[in-house]
Amino acid sequence: MKLFEERQTLLKKQYSELLEQQNIKIEPGNGIYSRYKFPVLEAAHVPLNWRYDFDERTNPYFMERIGVNAVFNAGAIKFENKYCLVARIEGADRKSFFAVAESQNGIDGFRFWGEPILLPPVNEPDVNVYDMRLVQHEDGWIYGLFCTERRDPAASEGDQSAAIAQCGIARTKDLKNWERLPDLKTKSAQQRNVVLHPEFVNGKYAFYTRPQDSFIEAGKGGGIGIGYCDDIQHAEIEKEYIIDEKRYHTVYESKNGQGPAPIKTERGWLHLAHGVRNTAAGLRYVLYMFLTDLNDITKVIRKPAGYFIAPEGEERIGDVSNVVFANGWILDDNKVFVYYASSDTRMHVATSTIDQLLDYVLNTPEDGFKSEESVKSILELIERNKKQGYN
Repeated sequence: MKLFEERQTLLKKQYSELLEQQNIKIEPGNGIYSRYKFPVLEAAHVPLNWRYDFDERTNPYFMERIGVNAVFNAGAIKFENKYCLVARIEGADRKSFFAVAESQNGIDGFRFWGEPILLPPVNEPDVNVYDMRLVQHEDGWIYGLFCTERRDPAASEGDQSAAIAQCGIARTKDLKNWERLPDLKTKSAQQRNVVLHPEFVNGKYAFYTRPQDSFIEAGKGGGIGIGYCDDIQHAEIEKEYIIDEKRYHTVYESKNGQGPAPIKTERGWLHLAHGVRNTAAGLRYVLYMFLTDLNDITKVIRKPAGYFIAPEGEERIGDVSNVVFANGWILDDNKVFVYYASSDTRMHVATSTIDQLLDYVLNTPEDGFKSEESVKSILELIERNKKQGYN
């Protein structure tokens, strides 16, 4: 009796303190965005009654019955004046699922809703679902596009890691009741990081895709593509057009993919994407940005060199180290909240403005793809600063 009550009291106290913890902006930052000291979501944020049996008769030691490994890769949307994240929760059993957490200010105080999302099934059941992108489409629905994973039926009996990833589609009006639509069909063997454009393009639904040859390796595929379909309730893309390709010796040389849906600005569509390169320590994931034409979303008009956000400090440590990944951001007036995960373990926020992000994209030197060109960019900046009296 005493042990049960003591553990319950202590865990409730720690959980309450975590939810009430105020986030702290890290100053001075780089002038492009501001980072914050604490994650906005992690495993400890998952409600106690999702993890513990509160009946002393069946759980006398008040031990955790359902373990949570990580909370990461969240879609994001401003809904009913709240900042809402549809987070990927990975259990100790390695299965991922979705749950909504909301905050009043978008930087701290995130609390999960009462229950996780139970997605309606499809004909071929998902083994695992993860990394939902949310978009409020002009057709009136909120769409969630996510990766649905199933074991590769062509794999040998001894190979229990071969998987096929495709794009699952669900839609909702309230983030509580979800209608499951058939998975997106494409000509590609694998599809991950698929995102819905928020507006119709010539009367069609437009999808940002990432065709791959295999589950992990892009192979001959890769790059951020675009495809179109007439009917999202039976979404099928006949042809994908690569608009942002992989490139040798860049931060996106191994593979790259769209993050959240792009934000419409007066200068173009603002994109946040992830890039992957290989290192001696394994794959390194970073975020980068680019801008596409307002009237032709297939046309990249500006792309700064290098990464926008890379893992720093404790962000580099986790289940899959040296990784940042984003599939959610929120535009609120002029302010932008970028929600990114670190090392497949926890969620963070970085804040900026449309003005700052456009300044970054439009005025940061583009990649010359050679060391010589990188040095020339520095020399040009030095000369400009000399004219301002700074040597």
